[in-house]
Order: sequence, then C-alpha cells, then structure tokens
Amino acid sequence: MAVIHLKPPAGFQTASPSSQPLCQTTGAMLESARNKTTSGRLKTAAQLYLKDTAMCQLLGMNCNTPTDIVFSFEGFRRRGGLTDHHVDGFGIGFFEQKGVRLFHDDKPSAQSPVADLIKAYQIKSENVIAHIRKATSGRTSLANTHPFVREMWGHYWMFAHNGHLQGFHPPGGQYYRPVGDTDSERAFCHILEQLRQRFDQRPDDDTLFQAVAGLVAEIRRHGLFNFILSDGLVMFAHASTLLHYIVRQAPFGEARLLDDDVTIDFSAVTTPNDRVAVIATLPLTENEIWHQLACDELVMFRDGLIEKRDCPANPRYMSAEEGLAAARAAGTAV
Repeated sequence: MAVIHLKPPAGFQTASPSSQPLCQTTGAMLESARNKTTSGRLKTAAQLYLKDTAMCQLLGMNCNTPTDIVFSFEGFRRRGGLTDHHVDGFGIGFFEQKGVRLFHDDKPSAQSPVADLIKAYQIKSENVIAHIRKATSGRTSLANTHPFVREMWGHYWMFAHNGHLQGFHPPGGQYYRPVGDTDSERAFCHILEQLRQRFDQRPDDDTLFQAVAGLVAEIRRHGLFNFILSDGLVMFAHASTLLHYIVRQAPFGEARLLDDDVTIDFSAVTTPNDRVAVIATLPLTENEIWHQLACDELVMFRDGLIEKRDCPANPRYMSAEEGLAAARAAGTAV
C-alpha cells in the first residue's frame, strides 16, 4: 500500500436507472424531489448552502473500468477552504487491483500540495474514496484524517464518515482498534471486527450486504452516520441526512462544476461501455440530475451501478437546509 502523509512548511497556507427512487437535488431545497431545477437556481442554492454548512464532506467513485476522478475532485477540493470552510484536513484513497494509494494532509485541500499532486497524477481506479474534514470529534491530525484503511480477508478496506456518533464506545476488538481518537474510526473498526468474527472469508455479496446493513442499523442509533465503505470490489454508501449520487453512462454529455468554472465533455474522454457512479454529500455539477439517498438508506455499488439497496418503507429525503439543521443539532460537521 502506497501512503503519503504530507505536512507542508509552517505558514503554507447522468441520470440513474428509472427503477431508482426520485430524490431531491441541492438546488431544490424547498421544492419536490421530482421538480428539475434550472442550472442557475441549483448553483445559487448550493453556493448558499456551502457557505453556511458545518459538515464534513464525502466523495466516492465506483466504476466498471479504471477512471480518473480529477474532474470531480477539482470541484470537491475547493470546498476545503474556498467555496466552503472544511479546513481540518483531507484524504483520498485509490484502489489499484489489490493495492491502495492513500494520500492524507492535515491542511485544507484547496491549498494543499497533496491535492495538487492528485490533480497532476491523474490516477485511474475503479473505486475511490475522498473526505474533507471539519473536525467535531478528535483532534486535527493525520491520525484522524479520513479515509481509514485496514486489511480484511486478504483485501484492503477503506472508509470515510460524515456525522457524529454520541456515546459510541464499543469494546476494543481482537483484530481492529483505532489509531486516532475519532468516532469515525471507532465505527470502521467495529464494522470490520464484527464481520471478521462472523465470517472466515469474504461471503457472497448478498450475505455481505445483509451483514453490513445489520451493523449499520445498530450504529446509526448513536447519531448521524453518513459514510462510504469499499473493499475495492464493491462500494457501500449510507445516508443519515445528505448523500447524493449520479451514474454517468452512454450517451455521455457535458458537465459543469458548481464550485469552479470548469466544463468537461465526457463523450470525448470515454467509451460507450464506460459506466461511472459518483457519490457526494452534495452535487458537484450544476447541469446534471443527481439522485439523493433517503435517510437511513444503504446501497451497494458494483461496476458503476447499484446492486443492492436497503431503503425504509416510507423514505424521507432531507433538503439541504434540513440536513444542515440536523448537523447543527448533533454538533457535527457536514
């Protein structure tokens, strides 16, 4: 596993299948999830929300062919100090076959030379997880910077969390214990510990999904538990409040970032067989239709599509304003 922890010198400052439930977009805070907004209204709403948000932010990518995440990451990293105030570090991890490239910095991603390296390197991967942090639990340090990585069943597992878990202190595990002092890493270690105690080797996807769903239902009773989890084969995403996704596939079109004046024509850089799912706390583009996970919904992506999902019988979708209010009430960071 390649790991980079960089501390700069002091002073260095596409729409998903129709079978999926329709969900709210950030630009429709006060409207029905089924009403498509104009790009201008979407951009204004998202910018207003980002300037006032107090939550960490998540980014994930799952696809059927190795793909670089530079376009999405460029918009995402600006939320770490430019379009938003997530200034307590960032991290990003790339699965490459059975290996992992992991980059952490305890400085804001918008000014980080590590983030500059990611842009220049253009690493291609089928599964990527990134996180920009607004500290609410644990000190600002590299040990507390997401995503966290551990080995289980001969595969690396990677995890990033947005939220706050009150009173969540599971006993130390036989195989997995946190290095830092965040509730996020405790939750990650607990999930892996329980899975490893239960299964000697990786179970099939159905069994694995049901096991993870049961553990998530237990943990989310302690508070807000938005997270992304992957073993390099599949990617889990769970929403307590706000988590959105988009599946890009043929016919590919043009996308414009919300956080930067950057546009890309995906048809010029993809093949007709490519399929890419991008997951983010808030939509990253202003002219595409993003879908929102319901509160307490768990999904599992494989090859750029949702393979499994566990959604409440009466799903509820929070607006950005409601998500912010929930984060404030929990004393957490979006």
